[in-house]
Amino acid sequence: MTKSKPTLFQCRGSGVLLHPTSLPSPCGIGDLGPAARAWVDALARAGQQWWQMLPLSPTGYADSPYQCLSTFAGNPNLISPEDLVKDGLLHRRDAMGRPFDARRVDFGAVIPFKTKLLARAWDNFRRGAARRLKPEFEKFCAQEKSWLRDFALFMALKEAHGGASWFEWEPELMARKPAALARAGQSLKDAVRQHEFRQFLFFRQWRTLKSCANARGIKLIGDIPIFVSGDSADVWSHPQEFLLDERRRPTVVTGVPPDYFSKTGQLWGSPHYDWKAMKRNGYAWWIARVRATLRVVDVVRVDHFRGFEAAWQVPGGDATAQRGRWVKGPGADLFDHLRAVLGPLPIIAEDLGYITPAVDALRVRFNFPGMRILQFAFGGAAENRFLPHHYERNTIVYTGTHDNDTTRGWFATATRKERALLRRYVGRPCDGRNASGELMRLAWSSVADLAIAPLQDLLNLGTEARMNFPGQSSGWWRWRFTAGQLTGAAVDRLGEMTEVYGRSTKRADCDP
Repeated sequence: MTKSKPTLFQCRGSGVLLHPTSLPSPCGIGDLGPAARAWVDALARAGQQWWQMLPLSPTGYADSPYQCLSTFAGNPNLISPEDLVKDGLLHRRDAMGRPFDARRVDFGAVIPFKTKLLARAWDNFRRGAARRLKPEFEKFCAQEKSWLRDFALFMALKEAHGGASWFEWEPELMARKPAALARAGQSLKDAVRQHEFRQFLFFRQWRTLKSCANARGIKLIGDIPIFVSGDSADVWSHPQEFLLDERRRPTVVTGVPPDYFSKTGQLWGSPHYDWKAMKRNGYAWWIARVRATLRVVDVVRVDHFRGFEAAWQVPGGDATAQRGRWVKGPGADLFDHLRAVLGPLPIIAEDLGYITPAVDALRVRFNFPGMRILQFAFGGAAENRFLPHHYERNTIVYTGTHDNDTTRGWFATATRKERALLRRYVGRPCDGRNASGELMRLAWSSVADLAIAPLQDLLNLGTEARMNFPGQSSGWWRWRFTAGQLTGAAVDRLGEMTEVYGRSTKRADCDP
């Protein structure tokens, strides 16, 4: 009998998908402070092993965590003012702003509020507050200099240009002429240091939270979007790694062809990589990126995994993604290089959308677990591979993801045929009041190594709690839950189901 390859997850497990921005907080947006630690406690109480989240980098266009200003930096809007008060960097009265919406993130109000708070923390630090942090800050800057200096200068320049894209800066700054960069660095010295300080605060708070989670038996699943925003420190500081013209504008941009999310496809607009150039330098940028991410989380979901086999390239300037073509990517060569330098790769492959045998073969070659979405089993894609009786063990099953409607919202708009199929599959009546619970039970009872549900499904919330709608560029990423919504009864129901289906950290044979 042939022995199967060991899989990424050592035992059956489960977890919850929740981005930190959705946590309760008095400052208008979830952060890395007390509410995050309370969330870790709730996961531990429910016997969960995993907390999955979206990219943690600073957001740019439309506040999307998939359009970030840097792939290496952390989002300063996630810094906890309450913890800065404990550090002596802020007074408690500083962190008191006008009342914020407890259920939605108002980015237009939150971002200037948090920016003002962090500027005050920097001023206090420069004047001698929290002196004990100074050696730690200088050590952080030295350790992270490979990306930090470029990022901090990029942000300072962006602010000096009123938030304009770097494509609109002076030609010598766009082209990174050394003399121009030196002048800018000197004239914007304080702003550059302030951005370095914000990154120090983010990663300091993040390390505390991660240590807290790991100590409670909770591991973290992060997210690497395959592409990066054109208006980012990454493209500005490494233009040779991307397909750009002489004006440093993308010759082709990213997207996907028409699918079950959009009839005209999704036009993401990010530049494509120059894979030939990356291969010549041993994929150094990718190695640095994955290494940095795995210092922040325990496992990483690689978004749009199929793009490594072949990606949809759309001519720059097109208004939709329809007029694109599939172009081969680096395939196994990239992952061979990553594995040679970094060792075993704790990667989840997001293998949704148009998946060819070649894409699946690439995933299988490296034994990366794939994803299955239960909503797609009964509606939308309606593919057999999403039905639980087709799963293999090396799989992550989700009721839905950040791109789906909540399960209650999905069921409310499902066709009669889709609802009937779900009822037949679960073998009992199913309606909007219990559809979320039924899909969670299908996920938790399946053979898949890992079962994940968004918190919205655990709380049985409707479309009002949807996180994102692919193809719609604004108004998303705003949902938050309130402390009162996550009751002890809901946590204990999750714990009971997790124990029944052998996914709990309380199992004697399970070492998370």
